[in-house]
Amino acid sequence: MIFKNTVESFAVNYAHKSIQRSLYNEFNIKILDENQKYTKTPKEGKKYMLYAHVPFCHTFCPYCSFHKYHYEQELAKHYFENLREEMRQVKAAGFDFNSLYVGGGTTLINEPELEKTLRLAKELFNIEDISAESDPNHISPESLTRFDGLIDRLSVGVQSFDDSILKKVGRYEKFGSSAEVQKRLEKAVGMIPVISLDLIFNLPNQTKEQLINDIKISKAIAPEQITLYPLMKSELTRDNIARSLGVSNVDNEREFYEIIVDEFAKGGYRQSNAWAFSNQKNADMRDEYVGSNHEYVGIGSGAFSFLEGELVINAFNLLDYGRKVKAQDSTVIAKCAFTKKERLKYIFLTELFDGSVDIAKYNKNNGANIHKDLFVELNLLKLVNAIYEENGCIKPTFFGKYICVVLMRDFYAGMDRVRALFKDDAKIKRTKNLHVMSEDTEVSYKQAVIRPKAAI
Repeated sequence: MIFKNTVESFAVNYAHKSIQRSLYNEFNIKILDENQKYTKTPKEGKKYMLYAHVPFCHTFCPYCSFHKYHYEQELAKHYFENLREEMRQVKAAGFDFNSLYVGGGTTLINEPELEKTLRLAKELFNIEDISAESDPNHISPESLTRFDGLIDRLSVGVQSFDDSILKKVGRYEKFGSSAEVQKRLEKAVGMIPVISLDLIFNLPNQTKEQLINDIKISKAIAPEQITLYPLMKSELTRDNIARSLGVSNVDNEREFYEIIVDEFAKGGYRQSNAWAFSNQKNADMRDEYVGSNHEYVGIGSGAFSFLEGELVINAFNLLDYGRKVKAQDSTVIAKCAFTKKERLKYIFLTELFDGSVDIAKYNKNNGANIHKDLFVELNLLKLVNAIYEENGCIKPTFFGKYICVVLMRDFYAGMDRVRALFKDDAKIKRTKNLHVMSEDTEVSYKQAVIRPKAAI
């Protein structure tokens, strides 16, 4: 047991350092000037997903580093108009999509504008499914009835059902007590084809009892999916988390992850990816769109696209974004190219995170020989009993799933650094290249995030 623990500890530390090294080497972003136009264009035979970013919230949680602003109705109305216009421009460029993911802030924050946007998407493209995000204040039966036949999957950010935690992060005053939130969720289940409850684990000073109680309450509500994300800290959120929830010298992430998997193994749900659990009817549902969609087009302020091995970044500044859309100009202000080896590693990670890598399909889609191109990575994962091969597929063991959690958590933390840098308008306007992992990401939280007019 001691040897096994030592090996696993080494593997986790190696995985963490490996992705940090990849991010350090690869996250070199080129800022485009007025003479360098990037046009998003589709490649024949490729499948793309559409991502639409809605950067507005009423409440700012200390652990959230998404690109967002405090909601102002008139500002949001103009924003949605620009978002729809960019959608039309993407259509004119030749793209088609069968899947739409709406994310960012609280996507149901302005229901009439969101409804117009979703209906336009269905008119323009062959959209078969739409996923969106919300908070407990926007899931009334009246609200959800409006989106009948439009939204297929709604993720509701609950984070915790413990009143003491909710009070610390300011959600108790905004969304009510755990009991009140539970009642709203119980009424919402069944009104949308798939309701997913999003929880966070490994919060500072969170106890095992609190975690297990969160899981039991979630299962009792009986949504189609329950997702438990590890707490993700970045330079943008670390101090806010400490102020709200305190600092813990103990990291319970691995132990809590084991508890989560054990609790869901007791029945009712099956693990659909490394951190999501679905009921039997939705067993094949995917939680993270990056796992099923390696190429996607992002529209909206601060939206990311991933096209032809490049991370493509839309204008963050709301005024700049609006001006570009109205002028029929490209909304892209920066891009970052990745080497083929890093792209192969990224795709392998996202597919393993989703539960299985089909070797033949992986090789065909990526022009690769996985056993040759990822020889070192595969053998190290096999050595620490993180993966195994079965029926032409590479699958994760329990420990392999935890490795995926660590790697995805670190990857998203790297993306947080990108968001933090692009909140600094002055830096973006005077810089030609950003080496993300070595840049100072300290920004004025109040100015860049909380006051939307300061951003324009």
